[in-house]
Amino acid sequence: MTSRSLLFAALFAPAAAVAQHPHATSTPAPTAVPLEVHVTTQHSITIAGQRINYDATVGSIILRNAGDQPIGEIYYTAYTKRGVTDESTRPVMFAYNGGPGASSIWVHMGLLGPKRVDIPDTTHAPPPPYHLVDNQYSMLDKSDLVFIDPVGTGFSRPVGVGKGTDFWGVDEDANSLAQFVSRFLSETGRWNSPRYIMGESYGTMRSAVLSAVLQSRYNIDLNGVILLSASLDFETKTFNPGNDEAYLMFLPTYAAVAWYHHALPQRPAELRPFLHTVEHFAVNGYARALLADSLSPAERSAILDTLHQYTGLSRDYLDRANLRVTAAQFQKELLREHGELISRLDARFTGETGDLLAEDANYDPQATDIGSAYVSLFNQYMHEDLHYGRDRIYTVKGGAGRWDWSHNSNVGGRPGYTNSAVDLARTLSVNPKLHVLLNSGLFDLATPYYASEWTMDHLGVPAAVRSRITEAEYRSGHMIYVHVPALAEFKKNVAAFIDATSGG
Repeated sequence: MTSRSLLFAALFAPAAAVAQHPHATSTPAPTAVPLEVHVTTQHSITIAGQRINYDATVGSIILRNAGDQPIGEIYYTAYTKRGVTDESTRPVMFAYNGGPGASSIWVHMGLLGPKRVDIPDTTHAPPPPYHLVDNQYSMLDKSDLVFIDPVGTGFSRPVGVGKGTDFWGVDEDANSLAQFVSRFLSETGRWNSPRYIMGESYGTMRSAVLSAVLQSRYNIDLNGVILLSASLDFETKTFNPGNDEAYLMFLPTYAAVAWYHHALPQRPAELRPFLHTVEHFAVNGYARALLADSLSPAERSAILDTLHQYTGLSRDYLDRANLRVTAAQFQKELLREHGELISRLDARFTGETGDLLAEDANYDPQATDIGSAYVSLFNQYMHEDLHYGRDRIYTVKGGAGRWDWSHNSNVGGRPGYTNSAVDLARTLSVNPKLHVLLNSGLFDLATPYYASEWTMDHLGVPAAVRSRITEAEYRSGHMIYVHVPALAEFKKNVAAFIDATSGG
């Protein structure tokens, strides 16, 4: 695998689309059990004219199994406002990325934390030195923040009798983070604070399962769940033979991306009304065409015309693809004649296409454009500002072994697609005060916005429950915060969400 491919694989893409059990040999567990770490430094930041003095703590919590034996060490970085006299009025938010096997570096240094990586939008970051700035869009004015690195990422690892397979699966991962949240609330005396969890990409699947585990096993209700670039039901995004649903879900994103790059035969002036039209076609005319046993020549020609108008791809290419184009093929094909491919994570980004005859994209331009700046500045910040980790290697991506996707995927003993939407539906139904904020990037080819919104509409819950899910869209990609106007909009939306849900 090339270095570009390795970096692409490091960012958020699920390791497998269909549930399967791991067969890899377990990682030998370390015999020594470290002491928990707590290194605290003091800082301040001014957000919207408000000066906030805060403590930054790099810490760890030792997880234990049912026999009270140590099995894992989870590291976190927490930011807590100083001078709060009544912490029942101060929310706390637990945040993480996805992968699975990704550390929290991206939401930490790009979205929520008090420091932000400052890089140009849609172009490769200049070489070092990179620039770290105060994050005027940090959520620290609204909530304390706890960035979690699951076992195998960051500095977190198995310890004692633990092994990787104790953590590397949908259920195992959620169980470990549930124990972490409970322990953190105890160690910091925050049991009566308003509580939120926020995950990106696979982190949204984690959030759905985690919310159910916290509620059912620990009696921990949440005030809110914040989903960014959601991936809850893999059937909506997996291009497996025979699964036509993914093609329907991705079509509106193809249209948004072609609109952005001026690649449509007749480009509408406004994006959102155009997407409404494409969404309607996706689940009506397009769905009927894919499900039909056969199409007459006239019917097929009409579908090809519409797909050409909505995607910018040629009729000939769409015909040869049998009306079905995967995201990787779309990345490669849309701007092929210009010698460019588009990013899966953020289709606003483009890069040199390389092999002009290749069918699929072989690297992700956004990943290569921003990766070095994030990793370099995070390590510098951790070492110099937070005074930790000079003798450690921070694992940005890794340690997920072969992930066990079997959660909610075996119905009647038959394998299927991993689906955590049912967990979210159950949690919303049981907790009538829980609210969800869904955030989606319109140019995200990793977790298409329409699939996320469609999933929310098909939770199978009453209208009153569905009404507690709020949706927000951004003209950005998977990591919406790379585009600063989207970051500002996200801050406004989340701040309003916390204000509306954190009261007594």
